[in-house]
Amino acid sequence: MAHILIIDDEKSIRSTMKDILEFEKHKVTLVENGLRGIETLESGGFDLVFSDIKMPEMDGIEFLTKVREMDIETPVVMISGHGNIETAVECIKIGAFDFIEKPIDLNRLLVVLRNALEKKNLVSETRSLRRKVEKQNQIVGQSAAIKKMIEMIERVAPTDARVMITGGNGTGKELVARMLYKLSNRCDAPYVEVNCAAIPSELIESELFGHEKGSFTSAVKQHIGKFEQADGGTIFLDEIGDMSLSAQTKVLRVLQESELMRVGSDKAIKVNVRVFAATNKDLKKEIEKGNFREDLFHRLNVIPIHVPTLDERKEDIPLLINHFNQTICDEQGIAQKDFDKKAVEVLQKRTWTGNIRELRNVVERLIILSGNPITVKDVNDFAMF
Repeated sequence: MAHILIIDDEKSIRSTMKDILEFEKHKVTLVENGLRGIETLESGGFDLVFSDIKMPEMDGIEFLTKVREMDIETPVVMISGHGNIETAVECIKIGAFDFIEKPIDLNRLLVVLRNALEKKNLVSETRSLRRKVEKQNQIVGQSAAIKKMIEMIERVAPTDARVMITGGNGTGKELVARMLYKLSNRCDAPYVEVNCAAIPSELIESELFGHEKGSFTSAVKQHIGKFEQADGGTIFLDEIGDMSLSAQTKVLRVLQESELMRVGSDKAIKVNVRVFAATNKDLKKEIEKGNFREDLFHRLNVIPIHVPTLDERKEDIPLLINHFNQTICDEQGIAQKDFDKKAVEVLQKRTWTGNIRELRNVVERLIILSGNPITVKDVNDFAMF
């Protein structure tokens, strides 16, 4: 059931629409002009508005303009007995969801109603998912090491400089990359992540640069590579220390020339891509071993950002436990659990070789297997697997 606001100076129109919509099991509120409509809409709780255009005190166009200036996201459907294409176009440009002419056709009314409510639900779901993703990708901590790292991110993000992110497994290098992207001038452009360690060496070039149909046995159609997908935006090359030397050579060419060639093609394609790279390896040692190109390292390592281990920022553990407690319980659809202060102290004293990822797994295990509150005994029983 939706709560619908109807704004019309004609009592007969208001009453007719009210009867129709209440028959469809919706709650309906009636007002006679745009001024009263604004006052009523500000109280909140409405899913949809039907507004006439020709009304005293404040007409429909003024009402719609005011609604958009106030950043109210409730869909507004305009109604007019003097409808024409110019008026409809003007309403849509201002921000109306749709336009209906009088006399109102019942089927048209119900179709617009259904479409508007579906859009509102979709927008709400999208916003909710975005909040969940942002919460999961949040960098949590107040330690000196984290504050220093975040300060560096905020200084570097608005530039187009390449960034090399280093740190152990599970420290959250991908979160640093996403924060850099979110704060960058390319935040509305594509963001493409590539896990170089997860792609077989024989396929890495095809994945990064694409291929033409027939360029190799299984190339049954043209494939657009990750660099082309990221054109105008950002590409994040995770675990770049595991990339083959052949692929490294081609990445170097892209960085030098801002162009690439798909596998099986001799046509150069221009690309404009900002590059973030990450690794848990010591690339200088890999260079000495002949596993990584020194010239590529210097191209990527314009701005180095090191992500501290969890053992280097143990004062953040209570904050992280609280964050994971909220996130995991939301995911599981259960009430948050309380962590006994002494239990948190035990977790703080522990050595975390798996860093943030290991801590999250332990918190999830404790939430699932322990009672409430979570005690030192629970930590000793379940957290030391």
